[in-house]
Amino acid sequence: MKVLYTATATATGDGRDGTARSSDGKLAVTLASPTELGGDGHGTNPEQLFAAGYAACFHSALRVVARRAKADVSGSTVTAEVDLGANATGGYGIGVRMDIALPALDGTAAEALIEAAHQVCPYSNATRGNIDVQLNLVGAAA
Repeated sequence: MKVLYTATATATGDGRDGTARSSDGKLAVTLASPTELGGDGHGTNPEQLFAAGYAACFHSALRVVARRAKADVSGSTVTAEVDLGANATGGYGIGVRMDIALPALDGTAAEALIEAAHQVCPYSNATRGNIDVQLNLVGAAA
């Protein structure tokens, strides 16, 4: 792989309860376990950060493939939901649901664009075969 960019972030503290900061200082967050996992919920958590990153990355990939296809993606949105759960081996895993709205495209064109973006998106390529990723078209032109 030809590296185009490297992001660096450091987490400190007590894992899920601490801080995370990017090397350039543009990202600086307090980490806290969600109340659903017994935490105080007074900060963000790795699943929220992953959801934000994947949604942004997928939306960018969608715009790249739309530009190539000369498709109208105005008004498009991508919402990622990241589930954390126990796996069969005593560890933990995640799953992702992506809700994608492409209101300027009909369903067939939207589905084709979503699949093309899924092949381009670095997060999709990194997770393919490792976690369950569901892609849901939630809004398209009639």
